[in-house]
Amino acid sequence: MLEQIKTTAAYIKSKISIEPEIGIILGTGLGGLVKEINIKHTIPYEEIPNFPVSTVEGHTGKLIFGELGGKNVVAMQGRFHFYEGYDMQQVTFPVRVMKFLGIQKLFVSNASGGVNPNFEIGDLMIINDHINLFPSNPLIGKNMAELGPRFPDMSDAYNKDLIDKAKQVASANNIKVQEGVYAGLTGPTFETPAEYKYVFNVGADAVGMSTVPEVIVARHMGIPCFAMSIITDLGVPGKIVQVTHEEVQHVAAQAEKKMTLIMKELMKLI
Repeated sequence: MLEQIKTTAAYIKSKISIEPEIGIILGTGLGGLVKEINIKHTIPYEEIPNFPVSTVEGHTGKLIFGELGGKNVVAMQGRFHFYEGYDMQQVTFPVRVMKFLGIQKLFVSNASGGVNPNFEIGDLMIINDHINLFPSNPLIGKNMAELGPRFPDMSDAYNKDLIDKAKQVASANNIKVQEGVYAGLTGPTFETPAEYKYVFNVGADAVGMSTVPEVIVARHMGIPCFAMSIITDLGVPGKIVQVTHEEVQHVAAQAEKKMTLIMKELMKLI
């Protein structure tokens, strides 16, 4: 894997003229942040050696390099999921590559289901912790010391300084934000009412099918992380309705402008 990472990073470096400081992973229906980037280079995933290809509607499948909030960034417009049939190493491979491209921080977004009864559809949630309910972990297998330690600490998976600054940005722009714990499940089914109840009872505020593997790998490599969820549906008793992928995309797109503003302004502060 290490050789694949280095080969892929070398290929990408041969195609770009900037070194990214911040990596961005955009979730379902959240590719619009790209419109805010002063784009310098765009590389489709299928052109990148060893890169998986996103198979999900709402995930375009491009690596975008440019400037946002005064910082050089690389954005994944479309991410990879365990439910697509990729293993955890494939899902998180792009994070490894971004580290070798030079990123110092990782920003992540996702669409998720809210299980906290105080949440409403369209809310933004800053993630302050997560619960890994996937049946695997991307660090299982031989550890490569060049990437990180065998037993990485996860007590600060989501950087507290970035969280505080993001809340300041939200307050200054009169944007309501929630804060809470994200639970990662495999999907691709949306949760049953009993599963929503289980997720809430084990301590989560929202549930989704991504983010956790990428953050684990980023922290393994010492990259500080900031992540936000858009609450696109509710798993709260009395508020559970049938959900479609199209509805999730629609709600995400509606709330995306607020999330984009927070991320862009946060970048200016770091």
